[in-house]
Amino acid sequence: VQLQASGGGLVQAGGSLRLSCAASGRTFSNYAMGWFRQAPGKEREFVASISRSGGSTYYIDSVKGRFTISKDNAKKTVYLQMNSLKPEDTAVYYCAAQSRSWGVILINTYEYDYWGQGTQVTVSS
Repeated sequence: VQLQASGGGLVQAGGSLRLSCAASGRTFSNYAMGWFRQAPGKEREFVASISRSGGSTYYIDSVKGRFTISKDNAKKTVYLQMNSLKPEDTAVYYCAAQSRSWGVILINTYEYDYWGQGTQVTVSS
């Protein structure tokens, strides 16, 4: 599967952005999806994941209540709605897909087989 992330940009603190990750190739509903982010000089960090059906989600504590991950299997797209953005959310955001494991708590990079190219999110204070 090929993944194409989009929707990043520059936003003021407290603002919102919606990231999209469009997939092409195999049956999208076979894949659980995740969003990760990587700030300069830091390791890639898990942000959120969603199950194959889209019925279950999981978040890191720092984004709970602010970010929402969703999945549209018909459109082969996963979204990350980001509200109340903070400067510490600044990073390159990557979407990822995997079909090896069931479940939704997929927080490690090695659990994913396919990656998008990343989209820059910059939050100014």
